[in-house]
Amino acid sequence: MSVQTMEAMAKWVENNIAESPSLQEMSSYVGYSPYYCSTKFREYMGMTYKQFLARCKLKAAAHDLCITNNRITDIAFRYGYSSSEAFARAFSQAFQCSPRQFRKACTVSLGSLST
Repeated sequence: MSVQTMEAMAKWVENNIAESPSLQEMSSYVGYSPYYCSTKFREYMGMTYKQFLARCKLKAAAHDLCITNNRITDIAFRYGYSSSEAFARAFSQAFQCSPRQFRKACTVSLGSLST
């Protein structure tokens, strides 16, 4: 599998993150079996497809926290978390702060850019 195909797989996941793309859907997109994609994905990315998907969801949620006023619970559900508590645990582990603290820091940072 080429590097371009691997990059296309990762980009496809990022572009479809709000739909919780499955390994089956991604493998259909690139035209390889799920098993082969999973193996090559782990070799190339250094993490499993599931780990990459979780990371992409958290990055997208962090982006939403910064650019929207959507409720944290709504953002959590948008990215497939069963509750705002589950989202907060995963988010805190990844970013070392709560979603609320992250949003507040974004607001402060973005506010300083406009002055």
